[in-house]
Amino acid sequence: MIRDRGNIKWTSMMLPEHVKELRDWKAEERRKSKPMLDEQKMEEMNEIICEAMEFHHPLYFHYFEKGETKILYGYVHYLDQLSKELRILDKDERKRKVALSDLIHIETE
Repeated sequence: MIRDRGNIKWTSMMLPEHVKELRDWKAEERRKSKPMLDEQKMEEMNEIICEAMEFHHPLYFHYFEKGETKILYGYVHYLDQLSKELRILDKDERKRKVALSDLIHIETE
């Protein structure tokens, strides 16, 4: 069976600048663009947030950060209308801030 080592076999013949450019290129390929939300989806997320604040339900927050989609589990602590941020208490009781414009999706348990 032939085991291909990918780029490892070629890196000894490549300049360090080329290796860096290859890594940057692969990292750029993995990045995604932020999905656009319609008015109905934003209204739905707003209702879920309000209900979770009132009844203290945990939520899964899907948000977009630096080209990647991340998931945060926790409770809504505070909704800051002025700075348009959501303050969330995660499972370790740490306060985290997520911009409302970065939210993609919110799920209940």
